[in-house]
Amino acid sequence: MKDEQFERFDMKKPPRKCNPLLKAVVWAACKAGTVSHKAKITKTGMEGIEPPYILLGNHNAFYDMKVSAMATFPHFAHYIVAIDGFIGREWLLRDIGCICKRKFTTDLGLMKRLKNVVDMKGIIGLYPEARYSLCGTTAVLPESLGKLCKLLNVPVVMLLCHGHHINHPFWNTRKERGVKPTEAEMYVLFTPEDYKKYSSEELNERLVEAFQYDDFRWQLENKIVVDDPERAVGLEKILYQCPSCGTEFQMESSGTHLSCRACKKVWEMNEYGQLHALEGETEFTHIPDWYEWERANVTKEVAAGTYSSGELPVSVESLPNAKKFIPLGKGTMIHDMDGFKVRVTDEDGDVHEMIKDVPSMYSCHIEYEYLFKHGDCVDLNTLQDTWYVYPEGVPFSVTKMALATEELFFDHLKKIGKKRKPGLA
Repeated sequence: MKDEQFERFDMKKPPRKCNPLLKAVVWAACKAGTVSHKAKITKTGMEGIEPPYILLGNHNAFYDMKVSAMATFPHFAHYIVAIDGFIGREWLLRDIGCICKRKFTTDLGLMKRLKNVVDMKGIIGLYPEARYSLCGTTAVLPESLGKLCKLLNVPVVMLLCHGHHINHPFWNTRKERGVKPTEAEMYVLFTPEDYKKYSSEELNERLVEAFQYDDFRWQLENKIVVDDPERAVGLEKILYQCPSCGTEFQMESSGTHLSCRACKKVWEMNEYGQLHALEGETEFTHIPDWYEWERANVTKEVAAGTYSSGELPVSVESLPNAKKFIPLGKGTMIHDMDGFKVRVTDEDGDVHEMIKDVPSMYSCHIEYEYLFKHGDCVDLNTLQDTWYVYPEGVPFSVTKMALATEELFFDHLKKIGKKRKPGLA
């Protein structure tokens, strides 16, 4: 199997204006979705703000885009969408103005396509966290974001949403929970006049501040009830380490309970998203606190130079274009202090490698039970291809790999003498 035999996705096509007929269909669908959740969209200082502008949003679920479409009505945004979003429907996404990008790659051509949108007097729809939040809290933002805003020199509008993770958590996307009401705040974050007054670094500080959110805290403070009898199912995807005995990759869930197979401890998730141990100490009531404890443990491994996934058996699928996934072969993956190294052999006996060193990735994208027919995976990208890498037959956690990717990058910054800036990479 030779790489050159596959057509590559054309990343250079300029974005199109949204087809008017499709726009009406999309709005109708988005209206129905927001009505069913009794979405509250509060706009502040938006009087007189017309396209072109940049719309920044936090990213927790597909429902984000439904709220966004209603928030920008009667205008429609050109959204930046990952390659897998185009599978089997490239014509549709191009006809509604979407722009393709492979995740966590440096694509210099993207700026040209964004300028195309500005020239069309359109809205750039951007989710700079670049993935759904794993536990309903802020993900790291790219350090280039402030500079991007300056270069495009148009207003920046913030759309901060609450309740979307609680309604449809990334760790269990099989069904929505019917959360209502959801909330969103829309306001002007920057104007072109701000670019004259503030440096890119100062803009980044304001961006990080604007992106602070915590969906589980919002749920508790607003007494939002989730009475789904299976509300804890999938929680072990993000809470992979037991805080009682310290064992990794032995957590499991059922109904409203999360438990450890190693020490048999059990926690219950109540209707307000809080955890309580059925016996003994409740180490963490707040799910993001447990998640950040895991991050701290990964940070210690990285600092000690001992972090490694070990050599994992994997199967790999490639996505060179938006037509279909192509089984690439079976092989091995190692994620360690040097980054990712994947090596597979295809059915013809040809060997393929994907090597992503630490400086090349400040974060990575992962999937849980991808497409409901595969397992958990890491997707690794170049500008020409995306590999979906599925570990098989051994205990592992792609969540730990995602945390480690970020902490390895921050450790790299420290080693080269670059000061880490809070909330940025």
